[in-house]
Amino acid sequence: MKVAVFSTKPYDRQFFITANYDHEHELVFLEPRLSRETALLAKGFSAVCVFVNDQLDAHVLEILAAHGTRLIALRCAGFNNVDLKATAKLGMTIVRVPAYSPHAVAEHTIGLILTLNRKIHRAYNRVREGNFSLDGLLGFDLHDRTIGIVGTGKIGQIVAQIMQGFGCRILAYDVHPNPACEAVGARYVELAKLLTDADVITLHCPLTPDTHHLINQNAIAQMKKGVMLVNTSRGALIDTKAVIQGLKSQKLGSLALDVYEQESDLFFEDLSNQIIQDDLFERLLTFPNVLITAHQAFFTKEALQNIAETTLSNISEYQQGKECVNQVNLEQAIAPK
Repeated sequence: MKVAVFSTKPYDRQFFITANYDHEHELVFLEPRLSRETALLAKGFSAVCVFVNDQLDAHVLEILAAHGTRLIALRCAGFNNVDLKATAKLGMTIVRVPAYSPHAVAEHTIGLILTLNRKIHRAYNRVREGNFSLDGLLGFDLHDRTIGIVGTGKIGQIVAQIMQGFGCRILAYDVHPNPACEAVGARYVELAKLLTDADVITLHCPLTPDTHHLINQNAIAQMKKGVMLVNTSRGALIDTKAVIQGLKSQKLGSLALDVYEQESDLFFEDLSNQIIQDDLFERLLTFPNVLITAHQAFFTKEALQNIAETTLSNISEYQQGKECVNQVNLEQAIAPK
């Protein structure tokens, strides 16, 4: 099958070429993101393969459909960047990679918590400059602290398992409780209770209309003073303006982000020689108690291998007319809540 692979980096090319030996699709790797300006690059391609920051609004989808594209192969789990109603109207099929390496994201989450708490990133820079002072590096024991996990799918479940090993009390919130989390001692509570009681809050839920800006001014007001907030899920779960105010007022004690709601103009690119125009992002960088990584939580060898293999298998199943277990059910996805 002829596939236009957008937003490709050298590592994407490496893993997709290796995985394609068993599928023999015609892969054309394109560096630009998919957008209104680049959609015509997919002219004549039956399928496009896209990532988290590619734009698939109604206008882009209409361009793709008009020039022969029938399959949207997402090499990620989320599909919040796709206009689902438009794909249904155009008769397009969407497939995704629902779980590529939940361990990768969960382990990165723990790394952020440990680094932010013990100021490891600041200590590293100090020592390299010959500064061996401990002032400003004070952390706290995770043992006996309360960890609030919002979203307890596979990633949230693994975070719960790891934090249980630290001796933490675990509160969980999810519309669909996970027995595996309860088995490691997690206690399901209402979101308001979790926000009020947790010392560390970590987000692992999908981005939907219901969860957009889940962490807003009202949510922050309910939190403990000095709480640590971590987001390795989707950027728009957090209202950035509200979080900045929470940091300024010291209601939020620290913040770790691997995602950002306006990341599409920033992440995955080298902008070190440019002036970043996003004032909110630049403001976040001024806080000494904020740690940001550029959407790398998923970035392990195992995850990239699984992404490539699952994506190409999805495309092969579509080409062969087989039922694909990873196809997005559009009727369910766009049904009124």
